[in-house]
Amino acid sequence: MKSLAPYVMRRLGHGVITVAAIIVLNFIILHLAPGDTVDLLAGEFGAADPQYLADLRARFGLDQPLYIQLGQYFWNVLQLDLGYSFRNATPVLNLIVARLPATLILMLTAILVAFTAGLLLGVISARRVNTLTDDVISVLALLFYATPLFWLGLMGIVLFSVKLGWLPTGGMYTIGGRYNWLQSALDVGRHLILPAMTLALYHMAIYTRLMRASMLEVYNLDYIRTARSKGLMPRRIAFRHVLPNAVLPMVTMVGIQIGTLLGGAVMIETVFNWPGLGRLAFDAVFQRDYNLLLGTMLFASSLVVVINIFTDLIYAVLDPRIGIS
Repeated sequence: MKSLAPYVMRRLGHGVITVAAIIVLNFIILHLAPGDTVDLLAGEFGAADPQYLADLRARFGLDQPLYIQLGQYFWNVLQLDLGYSFRNATPVLNLIVARLPATLILMLTAILVAFTAGLLLGVISARRVNTLTDDVISVLALLFYATPLFWLGLMGIVLFSVKLGWLPTGGMYTIGGRYNWLQSALDVGRHLILPAMTLALYHMAIYTRLMRASMLEVYNLDYIRTARSKGLMPRRIAFRHVLPNAVLPMVTMVGIQIGTLLGGAVMIETVFNWPGLGRLAFDAVFQRDYNLLLGTMLFASSLVVVINIFTDLIYAVLDPRIGIS
């Protein structure tokens, strides 16, 4: 534990610098775009007096120089104030907290399915390399990897919702349904199947190919040849000596792909009308809700940094040869 605390603190320090750089970059990029929230409000009203627009900009702080707005935003973030969404008439933090559970449920389910299925298929493919089973798994992995997520989602809706009627087309709950807690959980699970599976298939393909390649690489190491020469059973060699070392690249990949998973969640939540952070960010872009967009991007980047720190800790636990110092 003595070596763990300095390591975590050092990584947290790196994470704070990274998040601060992301804040500056996002803030500058968003404010380089033409127009602002006041222009959008004026457009919706049909017309507005120039003095009224100037008053609105002064009220929102948009008339200040960019560096002053950035400094004020930093100061507010340090106080856990992510600003106010003028489009939703609600503090940004409240909107993010309200949408966060839906995104976490979707992401955790997708990553769990993708990791488990990718690991199993990769192990099976490596143990039966150059056979029909290996070819079928490799072709399916390539197919899911090459197919766009939105197309998979739309085809899933057409097949399982429109044609077969097995699953709902979108949303997170049945509108108007009056359920107890168990029925509510089952209802959410039923709505979760299509978006989670669509999001998981792409990442499952990556994990399958990665696990297969990693297993085959470990199979060629000297200590595996030694295990074979001792007469150990192939199943014992695979699960006792090959799998623990071959799974390490997958753990690293999970940490790296959290950002990709969040990006995919934006598309999936839009296709399936899933009320999560991705859908919130998507709406904020079209509404030019800068505060809301900055808040969601800040929250997403912070989540990626924290998960990568946990990934490094898990990596060190799985392979004691790797020191966390």
